[in-house]
Amino acid sequence: MTPLVALSAIHKRFPGVYALKGVDFDVLPGEVHALVGENGAGKSTLIKIAAGVYDCEEGQYRIAGEEVVLDGPRAALDRGIAVVYQELELVASLSVAENLFFGRLPHGRGGRVLWDELYAASAQLLAEVGLTVDPRTKVGYLGVAAQQLVEIARALSFEARMIVMDEPTSALSPREIEKLFALIARLKAKGVGLVYVSHKLDEIMALADRVTVLRDGARVACERTEDLDEERLIALMVGRELGQGFPVADRAPGARVLAVDGLTTDQVRDISFQVCAGEIVGFSGLMGAGRTELARAVMGVDRRLEGSVAVAGQRVPADAPPAARKLGLGLVPEDRRADGVFAQLSVRENSSIAALEQFCRMGHVRGGEEKQRVGALVDRLRVRTPDQEQEIAKLSGGNQQKALLARWLLKDNLKVLLVDEPTRGIDVGAKAEIYQLLNDLARDGLAVVLLSSEMPEVLGLCDRIYVMSEGRIAAVYDRSEATPEKLLASALPR
Repeated sequence: MTPLVALSAIHKRFPGVYALKGVDFDVLPGEVHALVGENGAGKSTLIKIAAGVYDCEEGQYRIAGEEVVLDGPRAALDRGIAVVYQELELVASLSVAENLFFGRLPHGRGGRVLWDELYAASAQLLAEVGLTVDPRTKVGYLGVAAQQLVEIARALSFEARMIVMDEPTSALSPREIEKLFALIARLKAKGVGLVYVSHKLDEIMALADRVTVLRDGARVACERTEDLDEERLIALMVGRELGQGFPVADRAPGARVLAVDGLTTDQVRDISFQVCAGEIVGFSGLMGAGRTELARAVMGVDRRLEGSVAVAGQRVPADAPPAARKLGLGLVPEDRRADGVFAQLSVRENSSIAALEQFCRMGHVRGGEEKQRVGALVDRLRVRTPDQEQEIAKLSGGNQQKALLARWLLKDNLKVLLVDEPTRGIDVGAKAEIYQLLNDLARDGLAVVLLSSEMPEVLGLCDRIYVMSEGRIAAVYDRSEATPEKLLASALPR
C-alpha cells in the first residue's frame, strides 16, 4: 500500500540543536500512526516539516508516492495535509465560522460574503466533531476545550487526506474525548490517515495501529501497537525504566500561609479554603468546573465580587495581581501560550521577569547575577535549551513549562505557588521530574496549590483535595480517604 505521506532520512538543525537525525516516518490510508517521545525529542519539528512550516535540510518528502517540495503551510493544506496544533491557532475576535473558513469565505458577485452559506457549512462541521455552539459566536468566548474542537473542525473543512492531531485531548472532558475517538474511527473508515501525538499512553494503546518513538532527534522504534505495552513504550521513550512517578509524601505541614474566605467572582462562588506551608492542596473537577477561574480569582486577575484572600496574615487587595505577587503569590497558568510565555523573549527574560527587581540596583539590571540565578534553575529543572538567550518559542512545550516554573522559583519571597495543569502536554519523564520538584518545594516549606484535570496526579501528590463543580467546592477529602470514585461522584453536576 502506498503511504499517504512518507518522510525519509529527514535531518533538521537549528542553532545549537540537532533536532532531527535521519528520521523515517510514514502514514498509510485509514491508519492511526502515533508519534511519541519526551519533550524535545523532535516531534514538533517533524510535524512542522510535514506541514510545510519548516523545510528539511536532507531527506525526501513524498505524498502519495510523488516527491514534493512544499513552499509553505498553504501548499501542504492544498495537498491534503492538515495539522491541529496543541497551541491553538485561532483568532479570538472572529466568529467560529470565520475561523473555520479563514481566507476561504464563500462570496458572491462584488465580493459580498454569503453568510447563510458560511453558517450552514460551519454548522455541519461542528456537528461532525460534536460541538454544539452557534457558528456566529466569537471564538474568544469559548473555553479551551471548545476551541480545540473548532481547530479539528477546521482541519476537516480542507477535506484532508492526512490529519496530524497534536495532544488533541489535553483540554477535553471524558465525554468530549469519547466523541473525538468516534470521529477518529469514522475518519479511518473513510481512508483518512491520522498522526496522533500524545503523552497519554492509554490513548495511544487504544487508538494507534503503529507507534513511532523519537528520542533526542532520532527514531528509536516503529512498531505495531499490538506488540507493545505501556511499560516498554515508556522505556523506549525515556531510555530508562520509570515507575509511577509520584514521590513519597514525606512532608510536614507548618503554619497557615494562604487563607481564602467566601471568594466570589463571575465564575466562582463562595470559595473558602486554607493552605499551610509544606502542603500540596489539590483542586479537582470536570472540565468547566471552575478550577482555572479559581486560580485567576486568588491571584486577582478576575474581578472579585465578595470574599477575601490573605497571605501569611496579610490581606491581598482585590483585583491587583502585582500586589498579590509582592505578597508572595505566584501563578503558573493553564494556557502557557496565551497567559504565560512572552514568545519573542529569551529563556532568561521569561524566567527572570517576575523577579527582575531583585537584580536591579540604581535602576540598572545586574546582568551577571540574573544570568547566574537563571542558569542554576535551568540546570535544576533540566530545561533543554542551547543557552539562556534562546527564544523561548523555539523550545518544546514541556521546556516552556519548566521556564514558567523557574519564573516564580526565582522570587525570594515566594510563599504560595498556584500551578494550573502543570503537566498538560508534558511527557512521562518530565512529569516525574515536575512531580518531584513540587514535592521538594513543599518539603522546603512552600505552600503549593495544584489545579488539575489529571485525577492520578491529584491523588498521587496532594495532602488534601477539594472537588469543584459548577464554580463551587462540592467536597473535600484528605489524602487517606480520597479515591477516583469519590472524586468523580463529587464532581458531577447536581
